[in-house]
Amino acid sequence: MRKQQTLVLGAVAYDPKVVTIWNGFRDYFAERELAFDYMLFSNYETQVEAHLAGYFDVAWNSPLAWIEAQRASRKLRRSCSAIAMRDTDQNLTSVIVVQAASPFREIGDLRGKRVAVGASDSPQATLIPLEHFAAHGLRPGVDFEVVRHDLLVGLHGDHIGGEREAARALMSGSVDAACMIDGNHLLFGQEGTMPAGSTRVLAQTDRYDHCNFTILDGAPTRLVERFEALLLAMDYGDPAVRPLMDLEGLKAWRPGRVEGYALLERAVDRFETLAPWLAELNSGAA
Repeated sequence: MRKQQTLVLGAVAYDPKVVTIWNGFRDYFAERELAFDYMLFSNYETQVEAHLAGYFDVAWNSPLAWIEAQRASRKLRRSCSAIAMRDTDQNLTSVIVVQAASPFREIGDLRGKRVAVGASDSPQATLIPLEHFAAHGLRPGVDFEVVRHDLLVGLHGDHIGGEREAARALMSGSVDAACMIDGNHLLFGQEGTMPAGSTRVLAQTDRYDHCNFTILDGAPTRLVERFEALLLAMDYGDPAVRPLMDLEGLKAWRPGRVEGYALLERAVDRFETLAPWLAELNSGAA
């Protein structure tokens, strides 16, 4: 095992800017006498497995990866916790969008219709919206057709490509509705994918949380505490820090919390999303 003198982070390389982001954090921590490094992974499942195997100390997890880490560690009689998250990770919603001129007025009007979603493992553009449908009595794949856009499965929708393709499908008229996170609905309007005034929100999910920094039991306490303290002390008003925070999409770091994952937990349970991966993980551990 490596010596615990450097805190090592695991993160998924969903975009080239990830290298710039974590290099910047490494410099920020070094200036404050915390030795920091990172490992990049091509998908969250490999990252969670590597975390459990002890290759690094802290994971930057998607909401689905958090649930994977939580459930896998529980099966191994271990524990994990969320220590920090962005202010922009809290209190999010997803929306079900239709064309402005469509006749649909409520979610039940989509019975028998075609609904576009993002990648199959996207919490915000697939799992949570489909849970919203199911909670309102419409069974995905039974009461309406689910049109998936499986771009880069394994990244848990972080690249937003699947959501953008769902939006394009709506605008082309090949589907009757599209699912996406509320922030991307605004983005797609700004960039012209869905021109202003061309769509309207038919339904909106309950609130949920997104990414977090996850640690497992046995993480180096002193290094983790220093890491967390430095994160929470980052000031968006500091011109030296602001570009880094802008790249990572936040104004302030917040202490981690887990109650905001209840909605995704229900979706994962309803659709048995993690069953194949957990079965394979258990088989490998046997």
